[in-house]
Amino acid sequence: MAEETKETAKAEKVDVAAVAEETATTEAPAKKETKKAAHVPTDYSKVEPLADFDWGSMGKNKEIYSAEESEKLEAEYGNTLTSIADHEVVEGSVVQLNKKEAVININYKSEGIVPVSEFRYNPDLKVGDKVEVYVENLEDKGGQLTLSHKKARMLNAWDKVNHAKAHDEIVKGFVKCRTKGGLIVDVFGLEAFLPGSQIDVKPIRDYDQYVGKNMEFKVVKINQEFKNVVVSHKALIEAELEAQKADIMSKLEKGQVLEGVVKNITSYGVFIDLGGVDGLIHITDLSWGRVNHPEEVVELDQKLNVVILDFDDEKKRIALGLKQLQAHPWDNLDENLKVGDKVKGKVVVLADYGAFVEIAPGVEGLIHVSEMSWSQHLRTAQDFFSVGDEVEAVIMTLDREERKMSLSTRQLTQDPWENIESKYPVQSKHQGKVTNLSNFGVFVELEEGIDGLIHISDLSWSKKINHPSEFCKVGDDMEVVVLEIDKDNRRLSLGHKQLEENPWDVFETVFTVGSQHEGTVIQKADKGFIISLPYGVEGFCPTRHAKKEDGGKLNVDDKLNFQVLEFNKDSKKIIVSHAALFEDIAEEAGPKKSPRKSGGSNKAVQHLNSNAEKSTLGDIDALSALKAQMEENEKGDK
Repeated sequence: MAEETKETAKAEKVDVAAVAEETATTEAPAKKETKKAAHVPTDYSKVEPLADFDWGSMGKNKEIYSAEESEKLEAEYGNTLTSIADHEVVEGSVVQLNKKEAVININYKSEGIVPVSEFRYNPDLKVGDKVEVYVENLEDKGGQLTLSHKKARMLNAWDKVNHAKAHDEIVKGFVKCRTKGGLIVDVFGLEAFLPGSQIDVKPIRDYDQYVGKNMEFKVVKINQEFKNVVVSHKALIEAELEAQKADIMSKLEKGQVLEGVVKNITSYGVFIDLGGVDGLIHITDLSWGRVNHPEEVVELDQKLNVVILDFDDEKKRIALGLKQLQAHPWDNLDENLKVGDKVKGKVVVLADYGAFVEIAPGVEGLIHVSEMSWSQHLRTAQDFFSVGDEVEAVIMTLDREERKMSLSTRQLTQDPWENIESKYPVQSKHQGKVTNLSNFGVFVELEEGIDGLIHISDLSWSKKINHPSEFCKVGDDMEVVVLEIDKDNRRLSLGHKQLEENPWDVFETVFTVGSQHEGTVIQKADKGFIISLPYGVEGFCPTRHAKKEDGGKLNVDDKLNFQVLEFNKDSKKIIVSHAALFEDIAEEAGPKKSPRKSGGSNKAVQHLNSNAEKSTLGDIDALSALKAQMEENEKGDK
């Protein structure tokens, strides 16, 4: 109703103005009457509006459009405007760009501004490019449209990444920074991981060179739960290389020489880039000489000429060689070199059985451990040499066809067995060192290369030895006598007990059959007891002769008198009896016990005195000296 009143008022004003204008034109002379008439109230309800009055032209000072033209213009203007709401992702175009900001037109009544830093992943951004933006606010406090490209990318990124993975599409990304094991890449606003192994087909040593660059990738893995994305640049390169590899492999021939670049070095060989396909030079094919590690021969990014040794089309494997482009060192070996010549070289490899000596690059000889010393002891090469030692040796064998050579260092010294008879004659005495013990004897080294064996039976005249370890140990110094020489077989028979006279010659006169001696029971055996007799001699008392006077049996550590029943010098055996004393006493003294004991003692003393009278003075002196020496030896053993 208020609008109708306003419109009516406007109409009345227009009519009054028109009438006034018309009156002023026709009745110019009657000015006073006209002015007077203007103050007369008018009844506007009777005024009728003009039928063809154009209300749309009101306020237009320039052009006046027809109704049809106005409708057309309004329709066109309406089509240029987009229905936009807050928090919506829309597409816009860059209309202005400077170092700090980008002005984006989203077909709204005003344009928005986005920081250029949000387009860091796209340094090629220019005016006219289409970009997606997120409408944060249609009108902020300053009346400005607020947009964000970063948020728009984040909202659409996950869908785009999944779509790229499903359709095997190539995506672009910006390498933001380096991380452990690879790089962080901005893809559609998401942070994706680029492993170091997926950057290129060749190993990358400097990841920092990719930071700040834009690259193309393939999405290779997505973790939906943790929203993790893994991309690969290598996958793009491999696809291109497959075609190149197939072409290169089809043109390969054994023996063909190609130029390549050292791509990677491992402990077992070197990988060579042949221009799209890789080949391997095994460490043994790098040089004719001994190589401990390939880094001694080549270095990364070095250009080399290599020869194709073999290849496998199916597995795309190529075996290459470097040393094959050079003549074999054996072919250049001095023709005048022969067996018996002396050569110098360096120890390059040690094994238990010998040492390999390089006398020229690629030419090696073996010094067997048996040719390192005249000694017969079992030893290893490590006992004589170390890797890197400079040695001089004599050529023992030389086979140029098989490319084998054996050397010797012991041949540089005189063979100690050449004058063995004059240096170690039979019955000569020498000092040696125990080097080994066996069940049958003791090995003694007289000097380097000369060893002899003391049989277990030649260790002691009197003591029964079950094993040489009871008598000595490895490392002990021992005095020996040379018993026999076998020069052809390089054997010496030695003795230790022969340093002394055979006490059994004297024992034969002391331990006569029927003589009585005090002894100590030291051990119980299967069929009797072992008795320790004077002068360190041991005797054996059978069980039936081990009865005591009171009917009891012998016990270890019992000290009693024993009668010799048997003496055998050759087998060093003495059989004694304790019971025989009492049987003899019983026959002579009758049933009384006290006289038996006295009679037995008197008889034993008489028997010893009788034997003493029969012994010569020389025997007694020899026995005393022997006893003193045996006691001294026993102290030394202890």
